[in-house]
Order: sequence, then structure tokens, then C-alpha cells
Amino acid sequence: MSSMTPSDENNNKKFKPDQFKDFFRSMNDLFHEKPVKGFLQSMDEFFNSPFPSGGLPVQVRETEDEYIISAELPGVKKEQIHLNILPNQLTISIENKEMETKEDHANHLFQKRVSQQRLSRTISLPVVINERLVKASYRDGLLTIRIPLVKGKTIIIED
Repeated sequence: MSSMTPSDENNNKKFKPDQFKDFFRSMNDLFHEKPVKGFLQSMDEFFNSPFPSGGLPVQVRETEDEYIISAELPGVKKEQIHLNILPNQLTISIENKEMETKEDHANHLFQKRVSQQRLSRTISLPVVINERLVKASYRDGLLTIRIPLVKGKTIIIED
């Protein structure tokens, strides 16, 4: 049988301040090590810039007759641009594929690197898009898309 009272046993089990320091130091080290630190940094970057790689800046204007969508795409070739139309959405996609090959016959070395980047932006419009009437042009790094407003037939209500 122990000569200590229950209150004495509880006093011996108290944490010492050094144990808390060690715990907090371990947690701090965990958040500053590679896997967790990299994950936290990527989360910060994602929320700070919702469109990676600078995004795809698009301007949408509405006139009486049409929607005019403009996108500045400096350095992009016309062949890299793809437009996709759904009933009330337009998606602008840019795809960049690069292939680099190095050959060194003296050292029997062959190296091939392929990189592919894709960036897209979807614009929703409050009207149904008639794809046969849409016109697109690309000149000097400026993509311009014209979507005419289709007016329905007006019905006169009789008395």
C-alpha cells in the first residue's frame, strides 16, 4: 500500500514547463520541415492567386446587339487557342506543348523532355449562345469574340 494520498499522486504527475517547451519545439519543427512546409506554401499560393501562371485575363462587354469578349494573350500562337461553346458558356483554352531533345552520340546519351501547359477560362452568359453566329478574331495578341444577342419574337397580348 502506498503512503501517498491521492492528492500527492496527482501532484507528482504534473507536467514540467520544459516538457511543454519540447512539445512546442517539436510541433514548430514539424511545420517547418519539407513536406508540411511545402504543402502549406502551396495552399497559400493557391488562395493568393486563383488563376495560376498569372491567369487568363478576360474582359466581357455587353452592347445592344452583342457580347464582346476580349482576352489579351501575348506570345500565344493562333493554333494554341481553342474555343468551346456550350448552351450559355464559352470556354477559352490555351495549350502549350514543348518538346526538347538532346543527343550526344559520343557519350551515348539521349535525353527527351516534354512539357505541356494548359490554361482555360469559362465565361457564363445569361443567354443561350447560337454557335453559328459567333465570330472570333486573333490579332497582335488580342483575342476578340463577338456573340450576337438573339432576340426572340415579341408576342402581343390581346384584350
